[in-house]
This record gives sequence, C-alpha cells and structure tokens, in this order.
Amino acid sequence: MLHVRSIWNGAISFGLVSIPIKLVNATESHSISFRQIHTEDGGRIRYRKVCELDDREVSQAEIGKGYEDADGTIIPITDEDLAHLPLPTAKTIEIVAFVPADRIDPLQMDAAYYLAAGGAPAAKPYTLLREALKRSQKVAIAKFALRGKERLGMLRVVGDAIAMHGLLWPDEVREPEGVAPDTRVTVNDKELDLADALMDTLGEIDLEELHDEYREALEEVVAAKAAGEAPPEAPEPARAGKVLDLMAALEKSVRAAKESRGEQPEEAADVRRLPQRKTARAAPKQTAGKKSTATTKKTAAKKTAASAKKSTSKTAQGAKKTTAKSTAKNAAKSTEKKTPEKKTTSRKRTA
Repeated sequence: MLHVRSIWNGAISFGLVSIPIKLVNATESHSISFRQIHTEDGGRIRYRKVCELDDREVSQAEIGKGYEDADGTIIPITDEDLAHLPLPTAKTIEIVAFVPADRIDPLQMDAAYYLAAGGAPAAKPYTLLREALKRSQKVAIAKFALRGKERLGMLRVVGDAIAMHGLLWPDEVREPEGVAPDTRVTVNDKELDLADALMDTLGEIDLEELHDEYREALEEVVAAKAAGEAPPEAPEPARAGKVLDLMAALEKSVRAAKESRGEQPEEAADVRRLPQRKTARAAPKQTAGKKSTATTKKTAAKKTAASAKKSTSKTAQGAKKTTAKSTAKNAAKSTEKKTPEKKTTSRKRTA
C-alpha cells in the first residue's frame, strides 16, 4: 500500500477540524485484457488522435478540454477555469452528516478509496475521526470533487484505516419499474420451506475462498497457446430442462447440494422405508392388543368369580350366624319358661 500512487490530495473537513489526506485506490483489477490485432498478419491495431481540421496526429500535450454546445459550438475549458470553480469541495472532502450504515442503498455504491493521513500532523485528527466513527457505529456522508465533477461519498472504518466509497447521487439510481414479473403468482409454505432448506444446506462461505475461475481458465488457454499446445477443452455443461414442477426442482436442488458437501441425502431413503415400517409395526400392535384384551377379560372373570365366592361365603356365614343366634334365643326363651314351672312345683311340694 505504501508504493501505491495517490490520485488526489486534499483534506477532510470535519467541522472546524482539517485533516490532510491522500486518496488511494482501494481496489484493483486482475482481469486479462486483450489487444486488437489484424487477423491476417497479427499487427497491432492502434488508435491515433488526429485533428479533424488539419488532418494530422497531435500529441497529448496539445490536447485540451472543450464543451460542445447545443448548436455544435465548442467552448474551450482550461484547467485554470476548473481550478477557480466556486466549490468548497474542490480540494476538500466535506463531511455533511453522520447516518447509520443501513441508510445507504447499496445501489448507490461506486468506486472505493482509502484515505491515507497526509503526514505526522494529520495522525491525531485522523485517529480522532476514525475512533468517533467506530464508537458511533455510523458512517460519514461527504461531498468532494474528483476528475472534474462534484461527487458524493461515504466514509467508514476498515481495520485501522478510513475508507471512502463513492456514491451515486440519488437521482442517478433508476427506479425498478417494469423489472418485476407482471404475472401474478402465489408461493405456498411448502415451497418456502424447501427454499429455506436449500439455503440452509448451501450455508455460509468464507469469501476469501472465492476466486475468478474464468480468469484462471483463460490463463491456461494463453499458456497453452504460447507453448504451441492445444488449449484445454471445457466440459460440456449440463443441459437444463424445463422446470415443470417447482417442488421437485427444489427437492432435487437440496439433494444435489447435500451430495456436493459430502452429506448423505437421507430424506429420500426415509420416505421409501416409512410405509414398510408402519406395516411391520401394525401387526404386532394388533396381536398385542388382542392378547391384552383376552387377558383382561380372563382376569376380570376370575376377579368376578372370586368376588362371588367371597360374597357367597360371607352370606353363608351370616346365615349360619343368624340361625345360631335365633336358635340360642329360642332355647333361652324355652328354658326361661320351663324354669318357673319347676320352681313353683318344688315350692308347692315343700309346703
């Protein structure tokens, strides 16, 4: 990062605090570029800058800027004219507000830059702004001028540095009118459940693991051609059939995602085995139910017989007791009646 050339020098205006900074590109392109060539002999095709009035090629030092008016008139604009623009943001990144990060629509995101502190005097205010952004958990909205026009930017903390994302102006973002399907469709809960299952199966991924496979394949082709070898052939892509059943397509996608992760797709096997398990378990349950019912009936019959015997024996015992009691009473009564007669007789004999 220390050897990257700054593309803009200025300052961050944070209230009355001024922070000298250098603007550095935060991204770089690794794409492979091609040259245009003449297919017959391989000669380079070049574009030459030619003045249409005198029909001659001009150098870069002779080229300036001009604005074409509606009638076709060219109005020359010099660098001095642009330097005297009445803009406070000509050499300043002016912070105008602090807002939550989710207030920024990702559609507005443009190029990204790092803001490097411009020397030792900038270290203190630079660190102050960085820590203030961290603690507030907000981003700074700023205006700045770059490459001849005023732009909108968003400042946020990345590691120990402050990064700035160029933002499109709100009126530069188109409304999504006419993009969504016109046909009215309904999505049921089962389809949503399968979509959720597919999302869970795919899971998360470390973005560091992702790489440009197209660029790697292109490098292989270039290396093979340079070595005089035949370029590698790409495998034939799988033919995608028409999606007639969304549910079936989702289920197939979930199984394919599990197989790609080395997981065993158990859902299909379970669905096939479930009817067999139900049938196998049904017979024992019915047999056990019959046995338990017969056993219960036998037990109840035994208990009833036992209860009947007990009640019969109790009744018999009660009858015996009652008979004995009545017999004893009758005997006592008869004895009482007989005894006075004997006494009276004996008394008469004594007299």
